[in-house]
Amino acid sequence: MNLRAALRDQAVSCEQLGSPFNARLLRLIADRLKPGGAIADRLLGWDGDISSRGHSVPLRLVGSLHGLVIEGEAPELAACYPPHDADDDTLWAAVRSAMEDHAKRLGQWLDRPPQTNETGRSAVLIAAGHWLTDVYGLPIVLSELGASAGLNLFWDRYALDLPGGRLGPADPVLTLAPDWDGPLPPKAAPTVVERRGTDLTPLDPSLQTDRQRLCAYVWPDQTDRLTRTRAALAAAEPVVDAADAADWLETRLAEPRPGRLHLIYHTIAWQYFPEAVKARARALIEAAGENATDDAPIAWLGMEADDGSPGAGMTLRLWPGDRTVRLGRVDFHGRWLRWAPEG
Repeated sequence: MNLRAALRDQAVSCEQLGSPFNARLLRLIADRLKPGGAIADRLLGWDGDISSRGHSVPLRLVGSLHGLVIEGEAPELAACYPPHDADDDTLWAAVRSAMEDHAKRLGQWLDRPPQTNETGRSAVLIAAGHWLTDVYGLPIVLSELGASAGLNLFWDRYALDLPGGRLGPADPVLTLAPDWDGPLPPKAAPTVVERRGTDLTPLDPSLQTDRQRLCAYVWPDQTDRLTRTRAALAAAEPVVDAADAADWLETRLAEPRPGRLHLIYHTIAWQYFPEAVKARARALIEAAGENATDDAPIAWLGMEADDGSPGAGMTLRLWPGDRTVRLGRVDFHGRWLRWAPEG
């Protein structure tokens, strides 16, 4: 897939996920970007899989432009971003100027993959946490792969509003209310006793620069997502280690945790891991699963793009017994959730 096709493909996804501004921006860049200049030449000559299942170059680009707006570095560009309005010629002129005037800053953003840390995905974790607590009745240890700033390591502090029921604490940091289809999860309230995550380049929620970066990957016309992200950032603590996922797992899984359920999970992150890292991480989890006991079970939860549609699949592998449970499907940003655990 070439760059222009990837930009248009991502525009369709943004449109489907409720961001008409980003869809318009991506199509504008696809139509008008020409060789010449450090950023344009880098984008047009990018090696490897540039699609949303690979390097996600289109999302890197729109995130980097939004970052300039949030940081206050490009007032002409900011004047074209929501809640403002501008015609295509004015918007493109501002984008082209930003690429020329801020090439170094944009290049630094393009060096790193997107880190959305979408808190809407915690709806999956809340529902799964209640399901697992109902099954095992044990306190939970959390280990998240590709955790970014760790906002989804605090899902037990968020509430989930569902038709006919509410899950979570009485005074939540934030409340999620996805369009829910399916039975309510069990009412068994989970107790999280330990939480850590890993990311190659984690963001620190206590640092303003990292908070701005995280907000930049929230799409400019989705103020509800931005509000949730800022609420989560205000209450978060640094709990993410800078490490290769497999190296970190090897250490993390070496420590026995009797009387605890160890929940390992990732949400739209697995696709970004190199194949060698995925193979080693899988082998480490499976080996730990073989040693799991009824008193120290292991659960591996993935919310990831797969061959199904719509949205992402939700799958649990459970040990002892190596049982796979498909939980249903979910919107990539958690706007809707079809909860249908097998068995």
